[in-house]
Amino acid sequence: MIQAIIFDFGNVFIDLDIEGALRKTKNLIPYDKYSSSLVNINHSYEMGLISTEEFIAAYLDYFPNLTKIEVMNIWNFMLKDFPKYRLEFLKRLKLSNLYQLILLSNTNELHINWIREHVPFYNEFKNCFDSFYLSHEIHLRKPNRDIFEYVLSENNLDPSECFFIDDSKDNINTAQNIGLYTWNIDPHTEDITQMLEKKSSLFENS
Repeated sequence: MIQAIIFDFGNVFIDLDIEGALRKTKNLIPYDKYSSSLVNINHSYEMGLISTEEFIAAYLDYFPNLTKIEVMNIWNFMLKDFPKYRLEFLKRLKLSNLYQLILLSNTNELHINWIREHVPFYNEFKNCFDSFYLSHEIHLRKPNRDIFEYVLSENNLDPSECFFIDDSKDNINTAQNIGLYTWNIDPHTEDITQMLEKKSSLFENS
């Protein structure tokens, strides 16, 4: 029986335009200059190992033609709409009191600050969860195994009683290897509000 549901944030609750963000980045930043060292900087920032100021400074070192505002705009471009009907679904799930609700997201300070500013019901959303984990705050990131082990340990959870939803196949693979039930949601064709219907066999005894 499912006791806890662990949700990703991006492309589960808030829509992301990852493809559009990549096109915008390539238009402003020569792709051949986007090296593995910048990927490592991105990951470090996502884990809170460097500050926002250090992150922006690193990009400006690589691309002195950009301004601080341009770097921030490029970085936040992927963040799009958070339909309120998804919040209403989450609130109903919370009111049912059937599951422990956990958010587990690879999220950095610039992104979460943008969301706080542009999603008026962000605090209401956050308060729906029993635990709320952002990668830059706990210094861990998906798809690494240790972030899942951390969440399970912190909440005294048995992986066989947990259901994990994420749009990334790599993140899903790690969760499955640990023993969690999973849903690799396709944001182009599926919606989190379909969860109980699409995964009815998992929730029929709840």
